[in-house]
Amino acid sequence: MFFVDTLEIEGLGNRGYVAGGPGAAVVVDPPRDIDQVIATAARRGVRIAYVVETHVHNDYVSGGLELARVTGAAYLVPAGAHVSFDHAPVADGDTVAVDEGLALRALATPGHTPHHTSYVLEEDGHGVAVFTGGSLLIGSVGRPDLVEPRLTERLARAQHASAHRLADELDDDVPVLPTHGFGSFCSSRQATQATGEATTIGRERGTNEALTKDVDTFVAEMLARLDDVPAYYAHMGPANAAGPAPIDLTPPRRADGEEIASRLAAGEWVVDLRSRVAFAEGHVAGSFNFEGRGQLATYLAWLIPWGKPVSLLADTPEQLADAQRELARVGIDRPAAAASGDPAGWVRAGDRLASFPRARFADLAELRKRGERVVVLDVRRSAERAGGFVEGSVHIPVHELHGRIGEVPGGTVWVHCAGGMRAAIAASLLDAAGRDMVAVDDGFDAAAEAGLPLTRPGDAA
Repeated sequence: MFFVDTLEIEGLGNRGYVAGGPGAAVVVDPPRDIDQVIATAARRGVRIAYVVETHVHNDYVSGGLELARVTGAAYLVPAGAHVSFDHAPVADGDTVAVDEGLALRALATPGHTPHHTSYVLEEDGHGVAVFTGGSLLIGSVGRPDLVEPRLTERLARAQHASAHRLADELDDDVPVLPTHGFGSFCSSRQATQATGEATTIGRERGTNEALTKDVDTFVAEMLARLDDVPAYYAHMGPANAAGPAPIDLTPPRRADGEEIASRLAAGEWVVDLRSRVAFAEGHVAGSFNFEGRGQLATYLAWLIPWGKPVSLLADTPEQLADAQRELARVGIDRPAAAASGDPAGWVRAGDRLASFPRARFADLAELRKRGERVVVLDVRRSAERAGGFVEGSVHIPVHELHGRIGEVPGGTVWVHCAGGMRAAIAASLLDAAGRDMVAVDDGFDAAAEAGLPLTRPGDAA
């Protein structure tokens, strides 16, 4: 009998896998914090015999090299990948024995990257699962535009062919186990994620656009809807190709109010991980609010100037540790300092915590009914705004706001996103810049329900 255990990396929208038999296992696309991988294997009582990568990842730092070093496992990397460390190159059709009667077969599936490789887990010669990485996802495929713009259309066509190869070679009941697609920006349908946590070749055959549409239609539609690429992706591929350093999760130095003020004065980033409600009620002036729950790593890594020192503030030491782990997964390795507990201890003696108001779309609608004029700032991505926006609103995506605050018109700014989290980030950026603002903590559907007039980009033409 074989097993497959899933490693959920929720903040980044990814999964890794530990699969094997009674005595040995293979790890597919491990996260950088390998302690959880080792613990999973230990609970199963198995030896990690192989660590495999489906591709050189663009969205997170891999733990594969360190996991192989620590466990003594063979490290399999697609032969076409250009990496600078010792590894076992794997080519299409290569097969390794994982355990008695259990093997792993490489299947070339280019598209997400030119060298992308899927792996079929075979029991007694029959495929029982396929690890598809960034190839065939749940209702989608991995995006083809993360490697090189000149290759994008060619890789999009390769994605279509790779999806068909998987469907042609595997039975309908074979589970499809992708790495991306659970909120990751590596999915080509990030803005409209397919529902469901599990799928099979048969289900994808009937529902996945790569398998239901001809190649020209599929490619044209996918290229037309590709969303923004997080800026930090530019650093992930080179880090993984060079060979990431081992993770260091030892606690950062503890900072008092004087040190926090000094770091802010030096232009460093101080990030408050508390809820947006708590932050709005009282925070260190100049600090930024990136909630610890949600997509902390994605948005902080996207917005922060790469290499800028960052200090963390949180309710508890546990929240700090969780954030440190998540940030290390995207290469933000060592917080400069940290503090937890009562926010009153995060400011210098005699200083006060700053605050700003929160509101709902209904409050904005009431304000407009009274004829009061305010600036409405929409910080959603362009793909989201294309579905409709508050009439008269200004649009600056949150990942661009830090460098474009000077473009925000004067006056009180009511800032919103689709659900409140990104509006809170934007509100903290505006607050740190000395702007008067109101954070709209509401779902965007409530805008229409409140009677605010909505329009679409084409309507203004």
